[in-house]
Amino acid sequence: MSAGWLRACALVMIGLFSGAALAKDKAPTAIVVGGGLAGLTAAYELQNKGWQVTLLEAKTGMGGRSGLATSEWIGNSKAQPVLNQYLDTFKLSTLPAPEFVRTPGYLIDGEYFSAADLTTKQPATAEALKRYEKTLDDLARSIDDPLNPAANSTLFALDQLNVSGWLDKLQLPATARQLVNQQIRTRYDEPSRLSLLYFAQQTRVYRGVSDRDLRAARLPGGSPVLAQAFVKQLKTIKTQSPVSAIIQDKDGVTVKVGSVGYQADYVVLAVPLRALSKIQMTPGLDTKHLAALKGTNYGWRDQLMLKFKTPVWESRARMSGEIYSNTGLGMLWIEPALKGGANVVINLSGDNARLLQAFGDKQMVDQVLIRLHAFYPQARGAFTGYEVRRYSTDVGTGGAYLAYGPGQISKYWRLWERPVQRIAFAGEHTDAMHPGTLEGALRSGQRAASQVQDLAAGKSFEPAKAVAATAAAGTAAAAASKGNFFSNLFSGSSDKTAKAEEPVKKEEGKPGFFKRMFGGDDKPAPAAKPADVAPTSAPVDAPAPAVAPVAKEEPAKAPVKAAPAKPAAKQAPAKKPVAKAQQPKKTAAKAAPAKKAAAKAEPVKKPLANTQAKAQ
Repeated sequence: MSAGWLRACALVMIGLFSGAALAKDKAPTAIVVGGGLAGLTAAYELQNKGWQVTLLEAKTGMGGRSGLATSEWIGNSKAQPVLNQYLDTFKLSTLPAPEFVRTPGYLIDGEYFSAADLTTKQPATAEALKRYEKTLDDLARSIDDPLNPAANSTLFALDQLNVSGWLDKLQLPATARQLVNQQIRTRYDEPSRLSLLYFAQQTRVYRGVSDRDLRAARLPGGSPVLAQAFVKQLKTIKTQSPVSAIIQDKDGVTVKVGSVGYQADYVVLAVPLRALSKIQMTPGLDTKHLAALKGTNYGWRDQLMLKFKTPVWESRARMSGEIYSNTGLGMLWIEPALKGGANVVINLSGDNARLLQAFGDKQMVDQVLIRLHAFYPQARGAFTGYEVRRYSTDVGTGGAYLAYGPGQISKYWRLWERPVQRIAFAGEHTDAMHPGTLEGALRSGQRAASQVQDLAAGKSFEPAKAVAATAAAGTAAAAASKGNFFSNLFSGSSDKTAKAEEPVKKEEGKPGFFKRMFGGDDKPAPAAKPADVAPTSAPVDAPAPAVAPVAKEEPAKAPVKAAPAKPAAKQAPAKKPVAKAQQPKKTAAKAAPAKKAAAKAEPVKKPLANTQAKAQ
């Protein structure tokens, strides 16, 4: 009896130990939602750590907001270290960038100018652009830590202002203002919809990074080539699998695709905020996350690729890779010749892109071709076709890339960097340093994969403490003492308390669509009446940047406007077939390398261009 009892106990113990061993040996599981570069990175990193990973993508293809460009200018390892790390890992070759793309060009009233040309042929415009860059650099220097941009009440107040109001204070000549507006639209969104603090923070991130570092090489095939390199490494990918619901409990997570449920230990959500808002979460997100889903601004952009048999612009000038136009053509991205032909990618962004939603693809292309043909008469005869992507009307994207509006950093800064129970978040919008870029998308995927591993190891992620300035949200825009930050920055009276501006709203009496879009006066409408802000009760901590009052200068001769063509018949807006174009990003992320909009007087650097992925 005793021997039988002992044998029974031994068998039970063996079973228990065997079960524990099997449980220990079982690989942890994860589901990654979203097949952009952020999701691909997270899946790749987890799989390399021994996880069983299933990637779910709503569309038929992978790569997220990869753009139309068949080639992408990328930074070197100093400017984009994570991107270059993966290029080396997958042995993807790049080509050195030719010198003529190292600085941006300008198309002013149909005439092409390199940065050097601008200095000699339009000195007033070149000088105004340098003054703008110097003032922006002074503003960026006021941010000590780009990961905590609203570190004090003075900087916090910048988040209540929009970029357009700040630009008004600079009193730039008409042509310079048009070029600056176009640069900002392309990289972010309309200046009137963009937080001045976010603009300054992004400038601070790239301060000290040269144009040569940002445009060091060309990646043939663009970001889709990198996306496919990730795809080849992953074991389980399911396309055409839009996620409708995510249910968390103490044992794991169930992800619903229609009536099918996928179960795993953890989830990485690597989709844009607009797509995330369509997924039912159980338990639901808290009120702050829900507000961020609805209230965070995304840049608007339509992207057109015009294809030509020959590069029609070569007879006039050797155009650089990135060109800013004051004539409504947006930002032009000149593609290398392919099989004897040539492409130009045109980014119509900001309010221009919003207005174009009423036009069909062909009508929109026709209007752009009319303007291009006026400057380059060979354009019509050499034109062979086009492709169009509309990021902001794509139901899975809802915009091109993150572009915080006034007051939004104060509310939502780095909110999506923290996991919620068993869910980690990835995507260009979750990276504080490089949102809207390929680099930001890849970095966010690495971070999310690391967080999931930490969660599995038992680590908890406590909610981050709000930055000091946000505690004074209803107070303190700036100290009213003489010589304060805002009086220096905006040349205003030192006796007046700074006021927070609201985003500029569309006003009546604005120039007509084609006048604004294709060569009209680009001076922004006046900002909405600012809301009063109570004076701060404590002194400002950070030193105010020394920005001398801007001297009023005589405006340059107004640019000659091309005669607007007759508007095409209106048509229902076409849905954008694929999310985000260049890294980017703002798809994979934003991200085309950033370009300086003016001739350099000193090493002043600007934020990375969102020409490409602005992101994941």
